[in-house]
Amino acid sequence: MKIVYMGTPDFAVAPLKAVLSAGHEVVLVLTQADKPKGRGHEMHFTPVKEAALAAGIPVLQPVRMKDPELWKTLREAGADVFVVAAYGKILPKEILDIPRYGCVNIHASLLPAYRGAAPIQWAVIDGQKESGVTTMLMGTGLDTGDILRQYRVELAADETGGSLFDRLTELGAEAIVDTLKGLEAGDITPVKQGETTTAYAAMLSKEDGNADWTKGADALERLVRGLSPWPGVFTFLDGRMLKVWRTHVAGAAETEAAEKAFAASSGTDAEKALPGTVLKADGALFVKTGDGVLALDEVQPEGKKRMETAAWLRGARVKPGAVLSGKREGNS
Repeated sequence: MKIVYMGTPDFAVAPLKAVLSAGHEVVLVLTQADKPKGRGHEMHFTPVKEAALAAGIPVLQPVRMKDPELWKTLREAGADVFVVAAYGKILPKEILDIPRYGCVNIHASLLPAYRGAAPIQWAVIDGQKESGVTTMLMGTGLDTGDILRQYRVELAADETGGSLFDRLTELGAEAIVDTLKGLEAGDITPVKQGETTTAYAAMLSKEDGNADWTKGADALERLVRGLSPWPGVFTFLDGRMLKVWRTHVAGAAETEAAEKAFAASSGTDAEKALPGTVLKADGALFVKTGDGVLALDEVQPEGKKRMETAAWLRGARVKPGAVLSGKREGNS
């Protein structure tokens, strides 16, 4: 098939390489604008642009999708299908109607679940047992087009946003090759989506990683995994940021030991402690939450590298009763 490929981030690179390896002809690539990065604010190509140029494919970076000149260029490309993977722009009907096989989107969820920009992370945060990739025909709605095929994976107990991203990136590459084969053979019948059963998978920001200790330990443990490696979960201790990289929900014995340590140190029952209070600082940081105790196993103090909490505590001298806060001026 002749393909126009539209994508921007790392997630879209493997599918591009896969369709090329499968023998398809990618005649044109569309990607978002180059962006400044780093301290020097030097302009950097998008990952898809780098991959396309390395393969000798022409690249366009249109500012506006509702541009008659762009529509003309896309029609003249003579592609059978447009493949879209995390492009980041809404395609108008004038573009959707151009290719004879339509515009096929690779979406990293089992639609209609998790429509939106961050389906991978939210699946982990919400504690889903499975996820996957959906290939669909794009329509004018956001991630609401007819389903072509779906490909499922089970989430591991220690799944992170990063590990699931890697798995679904590779699955997306396999999925688009399989879907294109099915479209060309005529053995795929598009299926309309039902109503979504999940909240919209909104784009994440750094502030989403600010730990709210009034939430339960289970929810916070999933948040840490879901937001790893980006944007990451953080909190503040004595006015300095502390990033949280790995945790576990304290079991009954650990919780009892932490509560006894707090009572012995403070003379106060742990039930009266505020969420965010350190109950015990030995081996891990045992923190009271809105429901249960969360053990912080790997952290990153401000200005330092990430490390095992046990190693950090040998120098940090955190005592029971210290309070983790959502603000830099937090108390202890």
